[in-house]
Amino acid sequence: MARRIDIHHHYFPANLDKAKLNEKLGWHTPAENLPWNEGISLDFMDAAAIDVAILSFPAIASGFVGQENRELTRALAEIAYGLDVLNADGISLSSSYGEGANATYIGDARYDPIWVELNRRAATVFLHGAQTPSSTPHPHSFLGVPITEVPSETFKAAAHLVVTGRKRKYRACRIILAHLGGSTPFLAARVAVLSRHMGCPLSSEEILEDFKNFYYETALSAHQTTLSALDTFVDPERILFGTDFPAVSSEMVGWYTRNLEAFHAADAHKLASIMANNALDLFPKFRTADKATLYKL
Repeated sequence: MARRIDIHHHYFPANLDKAKLNEKLGWHTPAENLPWNEGISLDFMDAAAIDVAILSFPAIASGFVGQENRELTRALAEIAYGLDVLNADGISLSSSYGEGANATYIGDARYDPIWVELNRRAATVFLHGAQTPSSTPHPHSFLGVPITEVPSETFKAAAHLVVTGRKRKYRACRIILAHLGGSTPFLAARVAVLSRHMGCPLSSEEILEDFKNFYYETALSAHQTTLSALDTFVDPERILFGTDFPAVSSEMVGWYTRNLEAFHAADAHKLASIMANNALDLFPKFRTADKATLYKL
Protein backbone atom coordinates (compact mmCIF):
# COMPACT_ATOMS: atom_id res chain seq x y z
CA MET A 1 0.00 0.00 0.00
CA ALA A 2 1.30 3.45 -0.89
CA ARG A 3 2.57 5.53 2.05
CA ARG A 4 2.16 8.94 0.45
CA ILE A 5 0.60 10.06 -2.81
CA ASP A 6 1.53 13.56 -3.93
CA ILE A 7 -1.26 14.88 -6.11
CA HIS A 8 0.34 18.31 -6.57
CA HIS A 9 3.69 17.80 -8.28
CA HIS A 10 4.82 19.79 -11.32
CA TYR A 11 7.11 19.08 -14.23
CA PHE A 12 9.12 21.74 -16.05
CA PRO A 13 9.75 20.79 -19.70
CA ALA A 14 13.02 21.85 -21.27
CA ASN A 15 11.39 24.57 -23.39
CA LEU A 16 9.89 26.28 -20.34
CA ASP A 17 12.26 29.06 -19.31
CA LYS A 18 11.36 28.88 -15.63
CA ALA A 19 14.02 31.36 -14.52
CA LYS A 20 12.73 34.02 -16.93
CA LEU A 21 9.14 33.31 -15.97
CA ASN A 22 10.06 33.67 -12.30
CA GLU A 23 11.29 37.22 -12.90
CA LYS A 24 7.78 38.21 -13.99
CA LEU A 25 6.14 36.49 -11.06
CA GLY A 26 8.34 37.57 -8.18
CA TRP A 27 9.38 34.04 -7.25
CA HIS A 28 12.63 32.07 -7.00
CA THR A 29 12.37 28.40 -7.87
CA PRO A 30 15.05 26.63 -5.79
CA ALA A 31 18.24 26.56 -7.84
CA GLU A 32 18.82 22.88 -7.12
CA ASN A 33 15.57 22.03 -8.94
CA LEU A 34 16.58 23.77 -12.20
CA PRO A 35 16.90 22.65 -14.87
CA TRP A 36 14.34 20.08 -13.83
CA ASN A 37 14.50 16.43 -14.84
CA GLU A 38 12.65 13.37 -13.58
CA GLY A 39 15.64 12.30 -11.50
CA ILE A 40 15.26 15.41 -9.31
CA SER A 41 11.68 14.47 -8.53
CA LEU A 42 12.44 10.79 -7.99
CA ASP A 43 15.24 11.61 -5.54
CA PHE A 44 12.90 13.94 -3.66
CA MET A 45 10.17 11.31 -3.58
CA ASP A 46 12.53 8.71 -2.13
CA ALA A 47 13.71 11.11 0.57
CA ALA A 48 10.14 12.20 1.39
CA ALA A 49 8.66 8.66 1.43
CA ILE A 50 6.37 9.46 -1.50
CA ASP A 51 5.43 6.46 -3.62
CA VAL A 52 3.38 8.24 -6.28
CA ALA A 53 3.53 11.78 -7.66
CA ILE A 54 0.85 12.86 -10.11
CA LEU A 55 2.36 15.42 -12.45
CA SER A 56 0.74 18.57 -13.78
CA PHE A 57 2.01 21.48 -15.87
CA PRO A 58 2.40 24.81 -14.01
CA ALA A 59 -0.63 27.08 -14.27
CA ILE A 60 1.22 29.85 -16.07
CA ALA A 61 -0.43 32.80 -17.78
CA SER A 62 -1.90 31.50 -21.05
CA GLY A 63 -0.14 34.09 -23.15
CA PHE A 64 3.26 32.63 -22.27
CA VAL A 65 2.73 29.56 -24.43
CA GLY A 66 2.18 31.63 -27.56
CA GLN A 67 -0.13 31.66 -30.56
CA GLU A 68 1.27 28.42 -31.97
CA ASN A 69 0.20 26.49 -28.90
CA ARG A 70 -3.29 28.00 -29.00
CA GLU A 71 -3.66 26.98 -32.66
CA LEU A 72 -2.63 23.41 -31.85
CA THR A 73 -4.97 23.05 -28.89
CA ARG A 74 -7.81 20.67 -29.68
CA ALA A 75 -9.89 21.00 -26.47
CA LEU A 76 -12.32 18.10 -26.52
CA ALA A 77 -10.07 15.97 -28.75
CA GLU A 78 -7.19 16.71 -26.38
CA ILE A 79 -9.23 15.40 -23.44
CA ALA A 80 -9.92 12.16 -25.31
CA TYR A 81 -6.29 11.82 -26.35
CA GLY A 82 -5.00 12.46 -22.84
CA LEU A 83 -7.38 10.11 -21.05
CA ASP A 84 -7.86 7.38 -23.66
CA VAL A 85 -4.50 7.23 -25.41
CA LEU A 86 -2.00 8.53 -22.87
CA ASN A 87 -3.95 7.07 -19.92
CA ALA A 88 -3.69 10.30 -17.96
CA ASP A 89 -5.06 10.18 -14.42
CA GLY A 90 -7.11 13.34 -14.90
CA ILE A 91 -7.18 16.81 -16.36
CA SER A 92 -5.39 19.88 -14.97
CA LEU A 93 -7.07 23.26 -15.41
CA SER A 94 -6.03 26.80 -14.61
CA SER A 95 -8.47 29.05 -12.81
CA SER A 96 -8.80 31.30 -15.87
CA TYR A 97 -7.61 31.58 -19.45
CA GLY A 98 -6.68 34.67 -21.42
CA GLU A 99 -4.99 37.89 -20.33
CA GLY A 100 -6.24 41.06 -18.72
CA ALA A 101 -9.77 42.12 -19.62
CA ASN A 102 -10.02 39.16 -22.02
CA ALA A 103 -9.47 36.55 -19.30
CA THR A 104 -12.41 34.30 -18.38
CA TYR A 105 -12.81 31.95 -15.44
CA ILE A 106 -13.51 28.30 -16.05
CA GLY A 107 -17.11 28.61 -14.91
CA ASP A 108 -17.82 30.73 -18.01
CA ALA A 109 -20.43 29.41 -20.44
CA ARG A 110 -17.85 29.15 -23.23
CA TYR A 111 -16.26 26.23 -21.36
CA ASP A 112 -19.48 24.23 -21.04
CA PRO A 113 -18.55 21.74 -23.80
CA ILE A 114 -15.39 20.90 -21.85
CA TRP A 115 -17.31 20.43 -18.60
CA VAL A 116 -19.94 18.32 -20.36
CA GLU A 117 -17.21 15.97 -21.59
CA LEU A 118 -15.38 15.87 -18.26
CA ASN A 119 -18.67 15.24 -16.46
CA ARG A 120 -19.59 12.45 -18.89
CA ARG A 121 -16.31 10.76 -18.05
CA ALA A 122 -16.59 11.49 -14.30
CA ALA A 123 -13.07 12.84 -14.69
CA THR A 124 -10.79 13.98 -11.90
CA VAL A 125 -9.88 17.64 -12.39
CA PHE A 126 -6.96 19.41 -10.69
CA LEU A 127 -7.78 23.11 -10.42
CA HIS A 128 -4.80 25.39 -9.84
CA GLY A 129 -4.86 29.16 -9.54
CA ALA A 130 -3.40 30.92 -12.59
CA GLN A 131 -0.12 32.76 -12.09
CA THR A 132 -1.75 35.94 -13.28
CA PRO A 133 -0.62 39.35 -11.98
CA SER A 134 -3.24 41.46 -10.26
CA SER A 135 -4.41 44.79 -11.67
CA THR A 136 -2.05 46.31 -9.09
CA PRO A 137 1.59 45.29 -8.52
CA HIS A 138 2.27 42.65 -5.92
CA PRO A 139 2.86 44.57 -2.69
CA HIS A 140 6.46 43.60 -1.95
CA SER A 141 9.35 41.51 -3.24
CA PHE A 142 8.57 39.10 -0.39
CA LEU A 143 4.97 38.78 -1.61
CA GLY A 144 5.15 37.73 -5.26
CA VAL A 145 2.33 36.42 -7.45
CA PRO A 146 2.60 32.77 -6.32
CA ILE A 147 2.28 33.85 -2.69
CA THR A 148 -0.56 36.38 -2.87
CA GLU A 149 -2.37 35.92 -6.18
CA VAL A 150 -2.39 32.20 -6.97
CA PRO A 151 -4.41 31.14 -3.89
CA SER A 152 -6.89 33.94 -4.52
CA GLU A 153 -7.30 32.81 -8.13
CA THR A 154 -8.13 29.30 -6.95
CA PHE A 155 -10.84 30.64 -4.66
CA LYS A 156 -12.31 32.86 -7.39
CA ALA A 157 -12.49 29.98 -9.84
CA ALA A 158 -14.09 27.68 -7.28
CA ALA A 159 -16.61 30.36 -6.29
CA HIS A 160 -17.37 31.04 -9.97
CA LEU A 161 -18.15 27.37 -10.57
CA VAL A 162 -20.43 27.34 -7.53
CA VAL A 163 -22.46 30.54 -8.05
CA THR A 164 -22.98 29.86 -11.78
CA GLY A 165 -24.43 26.46 -10.86
CA ARG A 166 -21.82 24.58 -12.83
CA LYS A 167 -20.33 22.82 -9.82
CA ARG A 168 -23.78 21.41 -9.15
CA LYS A 169 -24.61 20.76 -12.81
CA TYR A 170 -21.39 18.86 -13.50
CA ARG A 171 -21.28 17.11 -10.16
CA ALA A 172 -19.79 13.90 -11.56
CA CYS A 173 -16.44 15.72 -11.95
CA ARG A 174 -14.16 15.21 -8.97
CA ILE A 175 -12.53 18.66 -8.67
CA ILE A 176 -9.41 19.06 -6.52
CA LEU A 177 -8.60 22.58 -5.36
CA ALA A 178 -4.88 23.34 -5.04
CA HIS A 179 -3.46 24.75 -1.79
CA LEU A 180 -6.51 23.93 0.35
CA GLY A 181 -8.53 26.05 -2.06
CA GLY A 182 -6.65 29.21 -1.10
CA SER A 183 -9.09 31.26 0.97
CA THR A 184 -12.09 29.08 0.07
CA PRO A 185 -12.73 27.58 3.54
CA PHE A 186 -12.73 31.08 5.03
CA LEU A 187 -14.79 32.88 2.35
CA ALA A 188 -17.34 30.22 1.39
CA ALA A 189 -19.80 31.47 4.01
CA ARG A 190 -19.36 35.02 2.69
CA VAL A 191 -20.29 33.85 -0.80
CA ALA A 192 -23.22 31.84 0.56
CA VAL A 193 -25.03 34.92 1.85
CA LEU A 194 -23.74 37.84 -0.21
CA SER A 195 -23.88 36.13 -3.62
CA ARG A 196 -27.37 34.94 -2.77
CA HIS A 197 -28.26 38.58 -2.06
CA MET A 198 -26.80 39.57 -5.44
CA GLY A 199 -29.11 37.19 -7.30
CA CYS A 200 -27.51 33.76 -7.21
CA PRO A 201 -30.46 31.35 -7.57
CA LEU A 202 -28.92 28.81 -5.20
CA SER A 203 -29.81 28.97 -1.52
CA SER A 204 -27.09 29.76 0.99
CA GLU A 205 -27.17 26.13 2.10
CA GLU A 206 -26.80 24.88 -1.49
CA ILE A 207 -23.83 27.20 -2.06
CA LEU A 208 -22.09 25.86 1.03
CA GLU A 209 -22.90 22.29 0.05
CA ASP A 210 -21.25 22.77 -3.33
CA PHE A 211 -18.13 24.27 -1.77
CA LYS A 212 -17.93 21.26 0.53
CA ASN A 213 -18.03 18.88 -2.42
CA PHE A 214 -14.65 19.96 -3.76
CA TYR A 215 -11.52 18.08 -2.79
CA TYR A 216 -8.80 20.09 -1.03
CA GLU A 217 -5.08 19.33 -1.16
CA THR A 218 -2.48 20.43 1.37
CA ALA A 219 0.48 21.78 -0.66
CA LEU A 220 2.09 24.84 1.00
CA SER A 221 -0.96 25.24 3.20
CA ALA A 222 -0.82 22.77 6.09
CA HIS A 223 -0.80 24.65 9.39
CA GLN A 224 -2.80 24.31 12.58
CA THR A 225 -4.97 27.31 11.66
CA THR A 226 -5.81 26.26 8.12
CA LEU A 227 -6.19 22.58 8.96
CA SER A 228 -8.52 23.42 11.85
CA ALA A 229 -10.74 25.43 9.52
CA LEU A 230 -10.79 22.69 6.89
CA ASP A 231 -11.46 20.04 9.54
CA THR A 232 -14.76 21.74 10.41
CA PHE A 233 -15.70 22.46 6.79
CA VAL A 234 -15.30 19.25 4.75
CA ASP A 235 -15.49 15.52 5.35
CA PRO A 236 -12.11 13.84 5.97
CA GLU A 237 -12.18 11.93 2.69
CA ARG A 238 -12.09 15.26 0.82
CA ILE A 239 -8.54 16.10 1.96
CA LEU A 240 -5.49 15.02 -0.08
CA PHE A 241 -1.72 15.33 0.31
CA GLY A 242 0.29 17.57 -2.03
CA THR A 243 3.73 19.20 -2.10
CA ASP A 244 4.10 21.61 -5.08
CA PHE A 245 7.59 20.24 -5.71
CA PRO A 246 9.79 21.20 -7.63
CA ALA A 247 8.46 24.76 -7.49
CA VAL A 248 9.56 24.73 -3.85
CA SER A 249 12.41 23.08 -1.97
CA SER A 250 12.34 19.80 -0.08
CA GLU A 251 12.85 21.82 3.12
CA MET A 252 9.68 23.84 2.46
CA VAL A 253 7.74 20.67 1.75
CA GLY A 254 9.07 19.12 4.94
CA TRP A 255 7.86 22.04 7.06
CA TYR A 256 4.28 21.68 5.84
CA THR A 257 4.36 17.89 5.99
CA ARG A 258 5.50 17.96 9.63
CA ASN A 259 2.66 20.37 10.41
CA LEU A 260 0.19 18.00 8.79
CA GLU A 261 1.52 14.99 10.67
CA ALA A 262 1.55 16.83 14.00
CA PHE A 263 -2.02 18.07 13.55
CA HIS A 264 -3.33 14.53 12.96
CA ALA A 265 -0.88 12.74 15.27
CA ALA A 266 -3.71 11.45 17.46
CA ASP A 267 -5.60 9.90 14.54
CA ALA A 268 -3.39 7.56 12.55
CA HIS A 269 -6.28 6.39 10.38
CA LYS A 270 -7.21 9.91 9.32
CA LEU A 271 -3.59 10.79 8.62
CA ALA A 272 -3.15 7.68 6.45
CA SER A 273 -6.32 8.61 4.56
CA ILE A 274 -5.03 12.11 3.83
CA MET A 275 -1.55 10.94 2.90
CA ALA A 276 -2.64 8.20 0.51
CA ASN A 277 -5.94 6.39 0.97
CA ASN A 278 -8.21 9.22 -0.14
CA ALA A 279 -6.14 9.58 -3.31
CA LEU A 280 -6.39 5.83 -3.90
CA ASP A 281 -10.16 6.19 -4.01
CA LEU A 282 -9.73 8.74 -6.83
CA PHE A 283 -6.88 6.88 -8.55
CA PRO A 284 -7.45 3.17 -7.79
CA LYS A 285 -4.81 1.97 -10.27
CA PHE A 286 -2.17 2.85 -7.66
CA ARG A 287 -3.44 0.21 -5.25
CA THR A 288 -0.28 -1.87 -5.44
CA ALA A 289 2.60 -2.60 -3.09
CA ASP A 290 5.07 -3.09 -5.94
CA LYS A 291 7.13 0.10 -6.09
CA ALA A 292 8.73 -0.90 -9.40
CA THR A 293 5.27 -1.20 -10.91
CA LEU A 294 4.26 2.18 -9.51
CA TYR A 295 7.10 3.87 -11.35
CA LYS A 296 5.99 2.26 -14.65
CA LEU A 297 2.32 3.26 -14.47
